Amino acid sequence: MNILFVCTGNTCRSPMAEAILKHKKLDSIDVRSAGLFAMEGGQASQQTQDVLDENGIVHKHQSKIVSQADVHWADYVFAMTSAHKAMLVDQFPFAMDRIFTLKEFAGGRGLDISDPFGGSLDMYRSTYEELNRLMDGLIENIEKQTQGF
Repeated sequence: MNILFVCTGNTCRSPMAEAILKHKKLDSIDVRSAGLFAMEGGQASQQTQDVLDENGIVHKHQSKIVSQADVHWADYVFAMTSAHKAMLVDQFPFAMDRIFTLKEFAGGRGLDISDPFGGSLDMYRSTYEELNRLMDGLIENIEKQTQGF
C-alpha cells in the first residue's frame, strides 16, 4: 500500500505525517510526502524537526513538488486541507477516487489541519498531536478496506 501526504510547502504537515506513519513501522505501507507549492530539496522546518525529535521519531526529509508520478504511485493521496484536495483533483483528475483530506478518511472533525508554518513550537506540537491521533483512524480504515469490509 502506497500513501502520499500532501500539503502546501512540504515542510510542516505532510513531512510530519509521513514521519509519524513511518514510525509505526507497518510492513505493508510505503509512505511519501510532497507539496503543491514546495521548493525542491528543502528541509522540514526546524520546529517540525524539533517536535519529531521530542517524540523520538527518526526523520530525514527533502521537500518536493507533487508530481503525476507521485500520484500514480499512490494508492491513497491524503491532503491536509479541502483546498489542497480540490487542487489535487483539478491537477490529477484520473486519481479523484483516491484523493481525500486526511481528516475525512481518518474520521477527524472538520476537513482541514491548520498550518503551523511560522508559528510557535506549541503550535507545531498541537499539529503533531492531531496528526498522530489521525494516523490511528487512517490505519484502521486502510485495514478495513484491505480486508474487504
